[in-house]
Amino acid sequence: MSTKPTSFLVFVNGAIENAEVNDYDELYLRFSYVIGKDWEICSGLDEGTTQIAHKSVQVGSKIVFNFPLEVTFRATNPFGWPQLVLSGYGLDTFGNDVVRGYGTTHIPINPGRHRIRIPLFTPRSSSRFQQFLGWMMGRRPEFVDPKVIAFNTGREMTRVRSHGYVQVVFNVVTKDMDALGYRIQSKHASPTGSKQSENTDSAHADNPYS
Repeated sequence: MSTKPTSFLVFVNGAIENAEVNDYDELYLRFSYVIGKDWEICSGLDEGTTQIAHKSVQVGSKIVFNFPLEVTFRATNPFGWPQLVLSGYGLDTFGNDVVRGYGTTHIPINPGRHRIRIPLFTPRSSSRFQQFLGWMMGRRPEFVDPKVIAFNTGREMTRVRSHGYVQVVFNVVTKDMDALGYRIQSKHASPTGSKQSENTDSAHADNPYS
């Protein structure tokens, strides 16, 4: 006699494919996940760092990483659906390691393959004097904890500017969500009921559970 599952699983693999940042030729990324209190990471890395990559002549102005991602989540409640948080860094003129941009996106809810462009932004100095001082001392505005960008609280007064994007591909598989009463209806399902095709160039992943 089979027992009803008490949790569901979300399997994710994919890659941080490339980035395009304004005015910079090299970049490396740190990544981490933000999850709700009813979630846990049961396999895979919860954070990591990519290699330092440079702009590719063959791929225009893109900085190519092709850095693999693989993680499995377990949860009892879809609230707090996982978010991927990215922070990019590079060296300035004086050799200081400074932030190049922050970005975040929810892991797609719909099973299948998803390619997402994540906008990057950087905090701005409160004044021109602070901006000049930060440039001279190599201390640009940055968040103490990059995960703060996954939450709305306290961000209404933060001044930021756009700084490019990072392209990430996700392959998502879920298990036991139907058994717990959660049904995900794909907005991209074909009329014939065939397998969902890849969703390309999406700026973000729609998520009612965050």
